[in-house]
Amino acid sequence: MTDSTPSTPGDGCTGCTLHDRRDFLRDALRAGAAALAAIGLAPADADAMPLRWISALATRGQERNYPVPASDGVQIDKANEVILARTGKSVYAFALACPHQNTALRWDAGGNRFQCPKHKSRYRPDGTFIEGRATRGLDRYAVRLVGSAIAVDLDKVYQEDADSMQWQHAVVTLP
Repeated sequence: MTDSTPSTPGDGCTGCTLHDRRDFLRDALRAGAAALAAIGLAPADADAMPLRWISALATRGQERNYPVPASDGVQIDKANEVILARTGKSVYAFALACPHQNTALRWDAGGNRFQCPKHKSRYRPDGTFIEGRATRGLDRYAVRLVGSAIAVDLDKVYQEDADSMQWQHAVVTLP
């Protein structure tokens, strides 16, 4: 059976559209989550910022362009080792590695934070250091808004302790 297959007159469901098993399960999970939310039993991480895998839309030298995130969340471009995070009207771009020992970071959606799996350093969605062995926030790339894209300059990396002013200003504030 294929997705959205029209029914046949002899199957007892004239005019209905049949769906495959994946569609049924997705719709059932959504209905269940909606029912739980309606009675106040939504999962604890219902407000968690989601994680998405992305690729650059365009490349020019060491600049990578990404679509402006439509909502709060974290997007990772593994090929370019870039994390794009939106929180409220602010968008940040980070190096994928923990500043402590260059271990690839993970996003903890339930805790709304980044975490280094090696030594358990933790960071807020804006890259601010919370706790652990690291001694500073995540390395931020220079970013700017170009039309409907976020331009990330991979040649300009700012460290919170060495480039404090640039680090603080390495953010795009959306209108």
